[in-house]
Amino acid sequence: MAQVELIMPKMGESIMEATILKWLKNDGDSIGEEEAVLEIATDKVDSEVPSPVAGVLVKKLYAEGEVVAVGKAIALIETEAGAKATENGAGQGMAPATEKPVGALTSVQQTTVTVPAETQQQNPASAGNSNRFYSPLVLNIARAEGISMEELERIAGTGANDRVTKKDILQYVEFRKQQPAPSVTPPVRETEKPPVQAPAKVQPVTITPPKVEYGSNVELIEMDRMRRLIADHMVMSKSVAPHVTSFVEVDVTNMVKWRDKVKDRFQQREGDKLSFTPLLIEAAVKAIKDYPLLNSSVDGYTIIMRKDINIGMATATPEGNLIVPVIKNADQKNLVGLTKSVNDLANRGKAGKLKPDEVQGGTFTLTNVGTFGSLMGTPIINQPQVAVLATGIIRKKPAVLETEYGDIIAIRHLMIMSLSYDHRIIDGALGSTFLNRVASYLENFDPNRDF
Repeated sequence: MAQVELIMPKMGESIMEATILKWLKNDGDSIGEEEAVLEIATDKVDSEVPSPVAGVLVKKLYAEGEVVAVGKAIALIETEAGAKATENGAGQGMAPATEKPVGALTSVQQTTVTVPAETQQQNPASAGNSNRFYSPLVLNIARAEGISMEELERIAGTGANDRVTKKDILQYVEFRKQQPAPSVTPPVRETEKPPVQAPAKVQPVTITPPKVEYGSNVELIEMDRMRRLIADHMVMSKSVAPHVTSFVEVDVTNMVKWRDKVKDRFQQREGDKLSFTPLLIEAAVKAIKDYPLLNSSVDGYTIIMRKDINIGMATATPEGNLIVPVIKNADQKNLVGLTKSVNDLANRGKAGKLKPDEVQGGTFTLTNVGTFGSLMGTPIINQPQVAVLATGIIRKKPAVLETEYGDIIAIRHLMIMSLSYDHRIIDGALGSTFLNRVASYLENFDPNRDF
């Protein structure tokens, strides 16, 4: 028999920690190979951590609700295949258990981040003798914004044990940017030194919502974790980017008739249903190639042009929340590939089976509000992207058509599209031009194409 450690897995490039949501196994329970041991949550997605070997759960090292850094041991598993797991399972979330007693393990809130001395000199926020815990994400933001450790210590934290969260430091950065630049004081001689004044204590920006009167005939519903993350992300997006929305009505008759004609044959040959979403994504990708600024991000006064086109597709979960899985390199996929990606991500998104890497890295988002019967929508940009496209319900309506014999009225399939974009770098002319280019690709859909 041997003991191995179940390690908190790395869930993505930017994810350095995760919260333990629920233990699915208790001490003493048998665990099968690839059987889920616990559920964890990051700021991107919830996920299960499986055991790559069969054995018995000896001890859970952290309780539900605790935040654990990536690479930390979270449980001890006893298994006859322990030696083999040590050799072959190191990259699968398992590591050999050390002889260090369990009681000697410290919680992640007492962990300190060690940074090379040269880095500490360049980035004061990495140094300091405080016992207060700062996550790697908070320290990275502090270093990027030039926030010293002394200044970081003054930020009021809203997390557990007054811990500074990502939201706290981003609010502070925004407050910092709004402060007037200090005036330049001319040098003075030694005898003319001005009196030393104690620095004013900087307080973080706090937004006070209006007071709500409950009354008596009400039901109080606490937001779940996912809804809280969505709420914070949406408020942040509206605070960061000035939103502008443009609209256009599109005649998608050719596309609708083509899909009706080929959908049965498509499903029979490919084993997947052909919805409108991959067709809409296909048109959006073509327009992004024409206007690549829509596939960018903004960092201060720097525009980051994204070479990869990764399309996020907003997907509703059964709980009513929203998740945005990402189709990576969508420009390199044909219609069959887009359809399979859309169906796979949508199905697993609704079932809560997405991996963290599958909900990050998006460069442009499409949300099909027509799926729910909406005529149109004004979506909020998914930061740090600069635009989001919304497509409404497709309806039969009378429309005026120009023919060689004059104008006629005919029944057509019409859809309203909207584009919300970041006015810091995308003006109305570019936003409207891009939206009309997407509409043009849809209206000129080839009814004789193959899939």
